[in-house]
Amino acid sequence: MFLKGLQDKFKVKSGHKYLREELERSPKTVARDKGITSVGCIVDVDNFQKAEAFYELIEEFSLRPNAIKIIGYKREFDKNSPYAIQMFSDKDLGWKGQIENSYVLEFLSREYDMLVNYYEDDNLMMKLLSVKTPARLKVGLAAQDPKLNDLILNTSLGDFKLFKSELKKYLKVLKEI
Repeated sequence: MFLKGLQDKFKVKSGHKYLREELERSPKTVARDKGITSVGCIVDVDNFQKAEAFYELIEEFSLRPNAIKIIGYKREFDKNSPYAIQMFSDKDLGWKGQIENSYVLEFLSREYDMLVNYYEDDNLMMKLLSVKTPARLKVGLAAQDPKLNDLILNTSLGDFKLFKSELKKYLKVLKEI
């Protein structure tokens, strides 16, 4: 048990080191045409339980039904509990910032026009996933590290309706929709 705790501590330390190095590098560019056709969402399910609300963006932006991919983060995740979306947790942290979860690997295998980082907490796992996800435009909330996102909206986590309207407004300004 003691060795497991020590191992977890070193995994977290190596994860923070990897994250620091990735944030210092210039971001990888994704060569995709302008316009939003695919959206990835990283949602903090501990603080925002209605992650399925992101499917409303399909109608809002006139997307294909399978254009949105949502992955939720939960600190303590019971694999036997039914969730409408795919989940990952702190237990999935591997060495050197790797996230060892099949849902995460599937999420990372796609390129997105827009990645929505819908969380406020300073959390290593969600930041690692944000950094690793290939997306042309990354959108987040003001409480996050500004290095993670290209577009930062000053809305609260609980007010999804305001977030959705602000996102639509700024995407029109950027001529993405």
